[in-house]
Amino acid sequence: MPTTIIWQNKFAGFWLRFRFFLIAIVFALMIVDRAGAATPREQIQSSVEKVIAILKDPNLKAKKNERIEQLRQVIFPKFDFTEMAKRSLGADWQRRTPEEQQEFVKLFTELIESAYVSNLDSYNGEKVVFTGDKQDGEYAQVDTKITSNKGEESTVSYKLRQSGSDWKIYDVVIENISIVNNYRSQFNRVIARSSFADLLRQMKDKQFDTATKKRNS
Repeated sequence: MPTTIIWQNKFAGFWLRFRFFLIAIVFALMIVDRAGAATPREQIQSSVEKVIAILKDPNLKAKKNERIEQLRQVIFPKFDFTEMAKRSLGADWQRRTPEEQQEFVKLFTELIESAYVSNLDSYNGEKVVFTGDKQDGEYAQVDTKITSNKGEESTVSYKLRQSGSDWKIYDVVIENISIVNNYRSQFNRVIARSSFADLLRQMKDKQFDTATKKRNS
């Protein structure tokens, strides 16, 4: 059985929740940054209005590419893709050359962005409530609850690391399942069965994208 199909079966429940993660990105990173916002919660909350405005802008309804680009400019600067990629590769990161690390980060970033873009139309009036936050030195966590228009709920927690005066997301935990840990288990399986070069090839071929597609497609 092809590796991708195995992943689809094993992680079907996780990737169903991954849809909520993508929606949560739209929500939790949407408000225009407030002057003087310093805490992780304030910086996460600080992006909701702008993205909602983009999503509701009638002039962008028929301009999907432009809408995606505007959302990308708001959302993705909040992520530390290098740290996220490093944690997703795990112990194998140290065995890679700087060139391999750079290529892996690039492909990992494209993987996350592709998953986000392919699920953009999943937004359907979901609401987010911030339920808590905690900070320990340069690390923090912000907890939210996402509620669909059908009343379905999913918990989403953002793990952040301080970067200068800013806070960057390095992991998202959906219903106690970590995006980083889930990717790590998949990546390690490919490397163990084949090679790091084959992992890069599969990432280039977007073989990890199928599992992120909406389950009703």
